[in-house]
Amino acid sequence: MFSKFLSSSKPALEKLLEELLKRYEYASILGTDYHIKNYVVRKTVTSVSDGPGTERGFVVRLNNGRSFFDYYFDSIPEDIGEIVKAIEGAVKLGEGLSDRQISPKAVLDEPLQKDFYRENDLADYKTEDIVSFLTSLKDQVLARSDKVKDAFAVISTLETSKIFLSRSRRLTQNYVWVNGMLRIAYSDNNRMVGSRTGANSHLLKDVFENLPKTIDELLDKAAHLITAKPIVPGVYDIITHPSITGLIAHEAFGHGVEMDQFVKDRAVAKEYVGKYVASPLINMHDGASATLSAASYFFDDDGVLASDTLIIKDGILQTGICDLVSSRELGTNPTGNGRRQSYRNKAYTRMTNTFFDEGESKVEDMIASIKHGYMLFETNNGMEDPKNWAIQCVCEYGREIIDGKLTDNYVSPVVISGFVLDLLKSISMVSKGKEIIGAGQCGKGYKEWVRVSDGGPYLKARAKLS
Repeated sequence: MFSKFLSSSKPALEKLLEELLKRYEYASILGTDYHIKNYVVRKTVTSVSDGPGTERGFVVRLNNGRSFFDYYFDSIPEDIGEIVKAIEGAVKLGEGLSDRQISPKAVLDEPLQKDFYRENDLADYKTEDIVSFLTSLKDQVLARSDKVKDAFAVISTLETSKIFLSRSRRLTQNYVWVNGMLRIAYSDNNRMVGSRTGANSHLLKDVFENLPKTIDELLDKAAHLITAKPIVPGVYDIITHPSITGLIAHEAFGHGVEMDQFVKDRAVAKEYVGKYVASPLINMHDGASATLSAASYFFDDDGVLASDTLIIKDGILQTGICDLVSSRELGTNPTGNGRRQSYRNKAYTRMTNTFFDEGESKVEDMIASIKHGYMLFETNNGMEDPKNWAIQCVCEYGREIIDGKLTDNYVSPVVISGFVLDLLKSISMVSKGKEIIGAGQCGKGYKEWVRVSDGGPYLKARAKLS
C-alpha cells in the first residue's frame, strides 16, 4: 500500500513546487518513506525491530541554470513561505563559489504522470506468523547436529514508497523486497566456522517456501568448511558459481562504469568505450528494470524511469550508467541510476542489478575441461580501483577440480586478484542459465549504501588465487 504519509503531504508539496518554479529554472521534490522490519530468532534470543534506514522525509533539487542544489527536510510547515525562505537562504552562494559555477545543459523533464505498484503480500502475515516460522527453522537446524552451537533464522522486509514531483512529472511508486537468511555457528575438533544460506523475493510466501529447502546445503557446507585448508597461491583455471560471477561483474564493471566517475576522470573505462574489454562471449547488463531483484524499482531518485543498460556486448564496452546531473555535464542521457542512500544524502550514479548474460556451455563440460583448478563459491566481499582497474574478489570457499572431476577438497577463503581486462578476456566458457542474487548492499567508497543485486551464469576463466 502506498504511504499515507506521502499521500497526505502531496497538496503541500504541490504548493511548494509551484513557489520554487517561480524562482528557479528547474525544481523537483522527492518524498521517501522506507519501512524496514527485521525479524531475528536464534538459540536464546528473539527480536523484532525497525531496521536501520527506516525513515520519512523530502529533498528538493533546484537548478539556477548553472548549479544544482539539494535541500532536505522531514516535515512541511503550514506556511509554505517559511520553507521557501529557508531554502533560498541555504542555497545562496558566496562570491568564491559563485565564480566556480558551470553551465550544464538544461534538465530533461519530459511530461509523465504514473503510479507504479508491485504486488506484495506483507499484509497476509502477522508478526507472530513470521516469528513462529523462524523459530521452527531454528529448531530444525539445531536438532540436526550437536555440532551446531547456535543458529540464526532471519527475515528482513523493506517496503518503499516514493513520490516525485517536477514541472512536468507526477510519479509515485510502492514496492517490497524480502531477504531471508539461515546462519549457523558450527564447531568440531576445536574449530569453529560459520555457514549461511538465503532465499529472497518480493513475496514473503516465496521465502517461507524456499528458505527451509536450504537446510541440507547449510549443514553440508559447514561440515566441509570445518576441514577446509588454505589454498596454495598461484594462477589457476577457475569456474565461478553465479554468486562469484556476480561479484566479478559488480567489481569489474560496476563502479568502473558509474559515469559520475567519468566527469571526475576517476575511471579508466571512459577511455575504453567501443573497445574490447572482455572475451567476445561476454555480455553484461545493469538496470533496475533488467530483472526483478533487490535493486528493482520503477523510477530512480532523479525521477528518471528505470532501464536495462547493455554495458558490454560481445566483449565490447558499449556505455556506462548515469544519473541525471552527470548526464547533463557529459552530454548524454540518464539511465535511471541516480540513487540516494536516504533523502538526506546526495544522489550518485549507482549500480542496481548487475549481471552477465548466459552462454551456451554445460557446467559439466566446463568442469571436465579443467586438468587442475577450482570452482569458487559464495561472495564475501570485493574491491575495485576504477582508475587503474585492479580487482579483488573474496570467495568464501572453493572446491578443487582434478582431472575434470569436482572433488570434496575444500579451500577457504579464496581471493581472486589481478587486472580487470586480464580476468575478463581470459573467460573461455559461459554456462547456460543464470542466477541473480538479491540480498546485498553496496557503498560508494566507504559510504552511501544502497541495495544491489548481481549474478549471472557459471564462467570459466584463468585467475590468480591466494
